[in-house]
Amino acid sequence: MSLTVPQHLRATLILGLPLIGSNMAQMLLHITDSVMMGRYGVTEFAAVVLGTSTFFVTFILGGGFGQAVMPMVASALGRGDEVQVRRDARMGLWLSILYGVLVYPVFWFSGALFLALGQQPEVAALTQQFLRIAGLGMVPALVVVAMRSYLSALDRTQVVLWSTIAAVLVNIAIGLPLIFGLFGLPEMGVRGAAISSVAVQTLNMTVLAVYAARLPELRRFHLFQRFWRPDWAAFKQVALLGAPIGATGFAEAGMFQATAVMMGWIGTIELAAHGIALEVAAMSYMIHLGVSSAATVRVARYQGMGDLPNLHRAAKVAIGLSVVVGCAVVVIYLSLPQFIISLFLSEANPATSQIIAYGTGLLALAALFQFGDAMQAVAIGLLRGMRDTRVPMLLAVISYWAIGLPAGYILAFPLGLGGHGLWLGLAFGLAVAAALMMTRFWRRVPR
Repeated sequence: MSLTVPQHLRATLILGLPLIGSNMAQMLLHITDSVMMGRYGVTEFAAVVLGTSTFFVTFILGGGFGQAVMPMVASALGRGDEVQVRRDARMGLWLSILYGVLVYPVFWFSGALFLALGQQPEVAALTQQFLRIAGLGMVPALVVVAMRSYLSALDRTQVVLWSTIAAVLVNIAIGLPLIFGLFGLPEMGVRGAAISSVAVQTLNMTVLAVYAARLPELRRFHLFQRFWRPDWAAFKQVALLGAPIGATGFAEAGMFQATAVMMGWIGTIELAAHGIALEVAAMSYMIHLGVSSAATVRVARYQGMGDLPNLHRAAKVAIGLSVVVGCAVVVIYLSLPQFIISLFLSEANPATSQIIAYGTGLLALAALFQFGDAMQAVAIGLLRGMRDTRVPMLLAVISYWAIGLPAGYILAFPLGLGGHGLWLGLAFGLAVAAALMMTRFWRRVPR
């Protein structure tokens, strides 16, 4: 049965709103860390900005295996193949755990890396302290991605939302006393923020795993039954689909991380303002990412069913929804920049006024790349629903690293625009990615 546009919109919102809420709550985990550290000290705040962005870039590369579970499980459900649902989800968990273990040495020796990249010694040392602890949360964080993908493909998105909201509250409850030394606890600064992060990721993983294993409606999939047994055919399929997904996210996140490194060359004030503006921009991106995930599930199911008319209409509704959200976000960024940035800072901090002034300009540029960011996110989700990940990976690398990052460097340093030039480069790279990937999807999908 062919659904109408309002019916598609309703179905997308029912699936997508909990995912949007979950994404935003996940982002709040990082924002609460930033707010707490922003009130602790400028150097510590810069270190946590650098540390969390490094963790995030590494996490994104491995998160592709967990994200691959979503279209694979949704497509298997569309075909009515429940055995394949279990096989794909289980091997997605295997790959996520394996990656998380293998990358931990990167965090342990990160201080030397940051010094080599030109960061100030004090910032590099504090960042290493943070990452040596926070890196222990990589495995649970990646397992959460795989579990979220599995549950989302099964239309169980409410639990994903509520578990993430609970994680935010726990992060504040643990983080504040550990960072500032409240209630008789030692003052741990960046190490306290890292401990809180690991505890929260572990809690979130446990909640989702128990839910998937114990809910009566999901027991028929036997997700954890004989979990130790390998399934090499499914392992290979998840790896082949997930590795390009991770590389695509890594290309984008790496562009932002490289921009953060170059912003550190300009100054600590500029890096702190960059961190705040990026946190704010990432929050609105979580909305588009939720729409993108909903589009992945719906397109994958319609493809599994062979229902092209509904596939086309579902794609158009997801695109339209992100455009509307983008318009609202632009208005907010341009209307309330100083208020938004001040939420992250203490008035007692002598650098606050400088950070606010610099960050206001960055938020205006964030409004500029809002639509490019939205369209590339939705296009990637649509392509994943079609299980098309290799060519989008190449398009991402070209857009972000061959176009966006060099353009930002040239604008920032040879042309003297500084940090604002770096962000103009981001906007350009995202716009190119959006155009290329959206064209790819509409040429790939059968008429």
